[in-house]
Amino acid sequence: MPSAVGITLKQAQAAVEAALKKSQEIGTLMNVAVVDAGANLVAFAHEDGAWLGSIDISQKKARTARYFDMPTGAIGGLSQPGGSLYNIEHSNGGLITFPGGVPIKNGSGEVIGAIGVSGSTVENDHTVAEAGAAAVK
Repeated sequence: MPSAVGITLKQAQAAVEAALKKSQEIGTLMNVAVVDAGANLVAFAHEDGAWLGSIDISQKKARTARYFDMPTGAIGGLSQPGGSLYNIEHSNGGLITFPGGVPIKNGSGEVIGAIGVSGSTVENDHTVAEAGAAAVK
């Protein structure tokens, strides 16, 4: 059951900072979005030179991860033709079903928000999102 208390601004900012640090370590330019338990944007960063089109994608990745409390890449596996969630990306005003969105959990394992990252390969996006989520204590 989701926590009644979502991610705090301080936690969201820590996630963004950790994600940006990982982005710099691997030499990418990213957009990073963090949403709370209600899927509302809490923190966002657009690195200088990151793709403008990835702003929306990062936010949709974060919301998708929170709506379903699973990484967006896992949803992608289920949404392929013939899959149990085929065409789900057309729901909820548009979802993103490829890697780069990750739920954020508190110390008790409750989902308190999610992070979405976009701006590079989906593998890099996922790596950066994982680094951001891991920074939340």
